Amino acid sequence: MKIKICCISSQEEAQIAISSGADVLGLVAKMPSGPGTIDDTLIQDIVSIIPKHIDSFLLTPKTNPHEIIEHQRFTGASCIQLVDAVAIEGYPILREHLPTIKLIQVIHVRGEESILEAKKYEKFADMILLDSGNPTLAIKELGGTGRKHDWEISRKIVEGVSIPVFLAGGLNPENIHEAIEVVNPYGLDICSGVRSNGKLDFEKLSCLIKAIQDKMRDK
Repeated sequence: MKIKICCISSQEEAQIAISSGADVLGLVAKMPSGPGTIDDTLIQDIVSIIPKHIDSFLLTPKTNPHEIIEHQRFTGASCIQLVDAVAIEGYPILREHLPTIKLIQVIHVRGEESILEAKKYEKFADMILLDSGNPTLAIKELGGTGRKHDWEISRKIVEGVSIPVFLAGGLNPENIHEAIEVVNPYGLDICSGVRSNGKLDFEKLSCLIKAIQDKMRDK
């Protein structure tokens, strides 16, 4: 079970997450709304200290493939988390210019239609990440809501696609066992559930990672 700690805001937080056992660090660029955003220069600085065996996910709201390419090249992240819907036609452009960069398409689970949306990206993205935003609002919610969504729909997506799926949205030490049991994702994406007053909380993080490890031993 891959563990992604998102909303990393400093080199210090990156080091805490890595030492606690995180497999992936999420770095949130400027968004229309939501917490945890940092500027691109800071993302670049954090990426520079992340060991090569740890993936860095650049969370970008951009949907134009050429702007996405520029964003990744500036920050140096090893993966791009596309938090808004990118047109299928844009994927070949991304592949051509960023052949070694993993592409993670976010699906904001708001109903059964999300299953078809996930299937649409199955042959183009490297992974899918299921979150609880709402990109249809006047001010888009593209993540960081701290809300759960319908995990039964998430489970159907995990079972219905052939690429890895991360689960995000309101995960914490109290519900992480249920999330694993119901959804059985490839990875878990945690932000608010391991923070206190907006800062990464080592005790909460350690508790959550232990809970995940205990659950996986029992499976």
